This record gives sequence, C-alpha cells and structure tokens, in this order.
Amino acid sequence: MDRALPKRFWTQQRIALAAGGTLVIGLLAYTFLLADTRSKLNVEKEKITISTVSTGPFEDFIAVTGVVQPLKTIRLDAIAGGYVTEKLVEGGTMVKQGDVLLRLENQNLRLNFLQSETEANRLVNDLQNTRQRLRVERYSLRKALSDLDFQISQTKDVYDRQARLFNDKVISEQDFMKAKLDYERLVEQRKIEAESQKYQEENSRTQIQMLEGTLARTQKNVSLWQQTLNNLVVKAPVSGQLSSIDVEVGSNINQGQNIGQIDDMNGFKMRVGVDEHYNNRIFSGLKGTFEYNGAKHELEITRVYPESRNGRIDVDMKFTQAAPKDLKRGQSSPIQLELGKAAKAMLLPVGGFFSDTGGNWVYVVDNSGKRATKRNITLGRKNPEFYEVLQGLQPGEQIITSSYENFGDNEVLEF
Repeated sequence: MDRALPKRFWTQQRIALAAGGTLVIGLLAYTFLLADTRSKLNVEKEKITISTVSTGPFEDFIAVTGVVQPLKTIRLDAIAGGYVTEKLVEGGTMVKQGDVLLRLENQNLRLNFLQSETEANRLVNDLQNTRQRLRVERYSLRKALSDLDFQISQTKDVYDRQARLFNDKVISEQDFMKAKLDYERLVEQRKIEAESQKYQEENSRTQIQMLEGTLARTQKNVSLWQQTLNNLVVKAPVSGQLSSIDVEVGSNINQGQNIGQIDDMNGFKMRVGVDEHYNNRIFSGLKGTFEYNGAKHELEITRVYPESRNGRIDVDMKFTQAAPKDLKRGQSSPIQLELGKAAKAMLLPVGGFFSDTGGNWVYVVDNSGKRATKRNITLGRKNPEFYEVLQGLQPGEQIITSSYENFGDNEVLEF
C-alpha cells in the first residue's frame, strides 16, 4: 500500500539557489576585499626605458660649457676725447707695446694748453721782475742803513766831546742836550729803519714764495695739459692681439669711452656659465676637467662673478698646468665641474621621469616583469648620469626612467 513520504528541505532548487547565492557573495567578497582596484594602463614595453637601481661611487659634478678667453684682456678706454683723424690698425692685428693705434684731434684741449702755457710764462716774468726789484730795494736799504750808521758815528763823536766839555763846565747845558738829542734821535731812527727793512724783507720773501707756488701749480697744469694732448695719440699699452677697435676716421670719441681691447696671448682661461641653482656651491678653488684632442686637462675656478644673467652666473677657470697650444679665442668645450668628492651611494640613472614627478615617485617593475606600480621615493644629489637615491628603492630593482607624460594618474602599468 502506498504511504506518504516526508518532504525534504534541501531540494535541488534550493541547493541551486544556495550555491548561486554563495557564488555571488564570494564574488562580491573577492571584488571588495581581495581584487586589485587600482587604476591600470596597458603600455608597450618596447616604447619605455627601464633602468636598474645600483650602488657605486656617486661623482658630484655638473656638465657645463666653457668658452676659451685670453688669460688677460686689457680694455682700451679713451683718456682724452676728440675726433679720429687717423686709424692705423684694424681689429685682429698683433700689436706691440707703444704702437700707435689712433690719432685724435681736440682744438679745445690745445687752446687750454696754450692758455696755461701763456699764464706760466707770465708768472715766470713776474717772479723774475720781483726778484730783480727786491735786489734793487735791498741795495737801497743797505745804503740807507750805511748812511745812518755814518751819521750816528759823527753825532756820537760830537756828543762825546760835548759831554766832556759840559762836565768841565766849558759849554752850556743847552749845547750838551742838543748833541745828546741828535745822537739819540739817529740811534732810534736806525732801529726803526732796521725793523722796516726786516719787515720788507719778510714780505718780499712771502711774495716770492707765493709766486713760486703759483708758478709751480701752473707749470704742473701745463704738464697735465701736455700729457692730455699726448693722449690724443692712442698707443697700445701692452703687446698682444687687438681683438676689436670700434671707431672709424671722423667719428667722435668721448673721454672714458671704450674703443676696443687687446688680448694677452701668453695664456688662456675658460669662461663658464653655471646655472644659478648651484650658486651656493660654487666658489674659488673648485676643480674641473675637459677633454681636448684625446687628452684630459684640469681647470680650477679662480673667480666667481656675482651678477646673475638669464638664470646663470659666470666663473673664470684657469689651467692648473700649461694650456693646450692650439686653443683659439672663442672656442667652446664641455667641462665636467666637480662640486664634491665621490662617495658610495644608491644610484638611479637620469631620465625623463623627473620632469613629470619631480623625483617624488616612480614606477617600479615587479618580479614578474609584467607590470609596474607607483612608489614614493626620495632623491638627493644629481649629476649628468645619476640621481642619488635616499629612500624608497633597493639595489637591483628596475625602474621606468623614461617620460611619464602619457601615463596619466594610473597607479599600475601593465605590459
């Protein structure tokens, strides 16, 4: 006989539903908890540059360009102004010290010289006349004193005789007093005459000294005017190459105006432009090297110019040994300028990534070699070949060092 069977709870339909729900829940859990939700971008591995982080000596140097210049350049500035009447040499000519380069003319200078010379001649005549007049006056004064001395001698004899006669009571007191007063008057007159002559002598000497001083100053002015006239003939102050002379016949030159320069060809230096970013690390004594004709030559900074032009500062570097013989003025050459001593460091090759990240992060290739992920790093110094890695990377890791311009903000790159 048939009997009713109890209903089973886990029917095929319920099992299918439960299995489906479990699968959905598992997918959701994987999606939210385990799946990689970072933004990704597919890139072609052949179009990027991958470099390896390494360790080694970090050479702290920068690559700069130096321009060959003479060791010494002498500016030619016009000491006296005027218009050019004759130009004897052209730029690029080798000249010797004392060679005439230009002849100038200045009528005002010549007129001033003539006036000064005329004044000096007048003062010479005045001084000669004054000295002659003083000689004549000195003779006249000496004659006056001589006459007084003779009169005093006569009156003293009369006075002495009258005194004896008065003591003997031969003459009256009136006659004695007259002789006495005549003698004393002449003696006093001589004192006054002597003092007057002394004053006139001192005054004459003062006049002569003043005239001599004025004459000396005037003659000095004449000499200065003569030197100024001589400077209208422009001569080479040193031997060398007249690299430029920027005047022509008939042109007017002002006093102090630069008219050219002479290069001393006995030595050379390098004028180097350095990015002002390195301003606080540039100083006299820093070394540098450059290659020329297959040989390395060492240079040393001797002068740092304080002015910054177009974001660069100029420095002068001299050769520590003899400069190459066939260097020419204006020739340029790359120079490796050392900023510090080499030290062991972690090195990352230089690449275009820095302009996109500022060196704050990079894409690091994982062990599979199939993807690269973004990672924050810290970089230190830089030379033309490497960055110094301070934090965030390990030796042996591979980094995308080419430009990140087309990667956007994606965190993962897949190859």
